[in-house]
This record gives sequence, C-alpha cells and structure tokens, in this order.
Amino acid sequence: MNKTRVVIFGLGPKFKGGIANYTTSLAVALDKQANTEVFIVSWTQQYPALIPRDFVDRSSKTDLLEGTDVKIDYLTNYNIPTTWQKTVQHILALKPDILIFQWSIALQGLPIGFMAKKLSKHPKIEIIFDLHFVIQKESSLIDNSLTKRGIKSAKTYIVHSQKTANELKQLFPNTDFTVDETGKRDLKSEKKNVIKLYHPIYDMFKPDPNFDIAAEKKRLGLKKNVFLFFGFIRKYKGLHNAIKAFAKVRKQRDDVSLLIVGESMWDTLDSNKLSTKIKLNLFKFLSSVLISKGDSGINYRPLDLVEKLDLTDSVAVVNSYVPTEDVHKYFQVSDSLLLFYLTATPSGVESMAANFGMPILAARVGHFSETIENGFNGYLAEPENIESMCKVMLDSIENPIQAKNVEKKAVEMSWHNYAKAILAAS
Repeated sequence: MNKTRVVIFGLGPKFKGGIANYTTSLAVALDKQANTEVFIVSWTQQYPALIPRDFVDRSSKTDLLEGTDVKIDYLTNYNIPTTWQKTVQHILALKPDILIFQWSIALQGLPIGFMAKKLSKHPKIEIIFDLHFVIQKESSLIDNSLTKRGIKSAKTYIVHSQKTANELKQLFPNTDFTVDETGKRDLKSEKKNVIKLYHPIYDMFKPDPNFDIAAEKKRLGLKKNVFLFFGFIRKYKGLHNAIKAFAKVRKQRDDVSLLIVGESMWDTLDSNKLSTKIKLNLFKFLSSVLISKGDSGINYRPLDLVEKLDLTDSVAVVNSYVPTEDVHKYFQVSDSLLLFYLTATPSGVESMAANFGMPILAARVGHFSETIENGFNGYLAEPENIESMCKVMLDSIENPIQAKNVEKKAVEMSWHNYAKAILAAS
C-alpha cells in the first residue's frame, strides 16, 4: 500500500511557544498513523526583521521528534522572498498528498499566500489550512486583507471552535462550505470543506509521578491553594484582571497564592542595544498607525500590579520562558489555571491543563463556553468583571472540580482522533 505523504508547513520545534508545540505534536500524531510519511517544512524567520522579539527556544533540551520518522527542513525566511519560491519547489519535490499550513497570524499572509497560490495549481495536493484564528486578537487595519490573501487557496480548513467557523464564513461570504466533524470530505466537490475539530490535548507535557510537589511549593513560597497563570504575557490574556481578582480573593483568605509563569512578550531582547531601540521605536510607530486603537501591548506591564496591590507575599513570579522539560513543575504545584482572557481562540495552555487534570477558570469569551462546562470541568466568569472572577476563584476552592471530570472532557480531544480526521478524505 502506498503511504500518504503529509507535509506540515509551520514552526519547527526550535522555536518558542504554542504554534511550534502544536506543529510538532501534529507531526508526531500523523507519524503514528499507519501508512503515513510526514515532513515538517519550517520557517527560519517567521516575521519581519523589525519585530522586537527573540522567537527561538534557547533553553529546552528535549528532542520532541526523537523516536519518530518525521523529517524537518528549516527553509523559509519572511524577509527573503526568494526563500518563498525555494520552499514551493522543495514541497513539490516531496510530492505530498496533503499539505497543512499552520495559520496563526495575519502578518504571514504575504509569504503564505504566495506559496499556497503556487501550490494550489497542483491538483493532486490537498491544501489544508489549520486555522488557529480568523479574526485576530490584536487586530490591525489590514488583517482581513492579509488573511483573505493568505488562506483563500485552500481546499479544506480545520477550525477548533464554532466561533472560528463562523468567522471563516463571514470572511468569504460568497463561498459554499461543507462543515463536518469527522474529517470525511469530497475533494471533487466545488464546495470547500471545513473540518470542525478542537485543540488537541498536548501529550508532550505530562505529570512526573516522582516529582516532589511539597518541596517545589516551599521553594516557590506557595501556600495551600495555588492559582496558575502560564504562558506568554500578552494583553489579550488579561493577566491584569487576574491579579486584581486575586487581590480580592487574598483579602478573604490567607491560604492562597498566585503563580505567574511566563515570558513578557516584548522583553526578550537586550534593551541597551541600539538595534533593539530602533526596532522598538519603529514597531511602536507602525503599531500606532496600523493596530486598532493603536495598542500593540508593547507597553503592557501587568506585573507592576503585584507590588502596587501589596501582593508580594502571595504572588510568585517566574518571568522567563520555561524549557519543555520544566513545564510539568508549575502545573503540578497548582490547583487551577486562570484564563481570564479579553478575547480567545482555542488555547494551547488550556490543552496543557487538561493533561494534568487541572480545572480552568476562564472568562466567558470566545470558545470557552464550548470547552468548559461551568461547575463540571471548570468555572466561567463574566468578561472584564473582577467581582465575577473573584467569585469563581473562591468557588474553585470551596467547591473543587474533580480531576476525573477534566479528564473525561479531555478524552475525546486526542491527537490520535485529530490525525485520523485529517487522513479521512473520501
């Protein structure tokens, strides 16, 4: 039997963050399916050179592709258009049956749109866009145009929530879509396919049964009940609201801690370097012109609230990127995850929590009402409502969620089922 050849275009495992983890996990899941051959074609630089941030993971030691047959090539530089054409030629040489583009930011619409359009001229390749968003969280005036350009050449789209499916239909109002949750699709039809799935549960992050939780809590200065904020610190994630809500909880209980773990999005370069200063100033100027309300979040400093609200004895902060092999520590010492987002699409951090049986306390925005059953596997607070957030934090202590409930919800969201749906074309 001939093998199905799958190429995934996205961030390889040498990069930081959720999209790199996602691309790698998807490749591993597809590699485990029978009669598949999997390739990752990755960016070398995924943004314009002026973006003031270091995106490379320089701390993790784990080889996430170890034990697989997945092959990876780092080829595509956003800033060098000749590499876009080289990437097209390389993908064609791999002769894929399925090509999956990871779509996570409108800014990549130019290079991805160029490559997808070229590759769409080869009808034997099913082009799939795995949509992590359609309407961007920190939106600019040109996002819709770049998104349309970037994703229009697909035959099939994967969405992780009904919200994203609806936004796709709004972006292309004159396109006929067939929506299915199994992955079955007719590639000969004039209609475009939408596979409505979910954000799978990461299996690269697992509890360590031998980990000394008590010792780690003591090292971090944590009290009995621990709320966790984990991931890049960006404004849309609402850490400022989480800290304010925790301050109210702290006034009512003295056995609580807030653990904040993550790298500040715009504090990864040496601020004393001239090149960094130039990038920051140019980025601020362009943000003020292009981004809605002129707010890129580059001046977002929620950690200042810890001292301002006199919470230093109850808040532990690890303000750095966490290596893959250390992630489990912070989840294992915590009781619940705070996702008081201002706006949301399916979250990799949400997926990580499920793998630890950890309930989620989230704002009722985006897809959270689809994935969180209030009082069963987590609690939902009203968006931008500090009193409501405080209440669900107290509820999570007084009426704790059972880990088995979280695990029950997570069973259906496996990478195995996700990979099977991708390979299910009729």
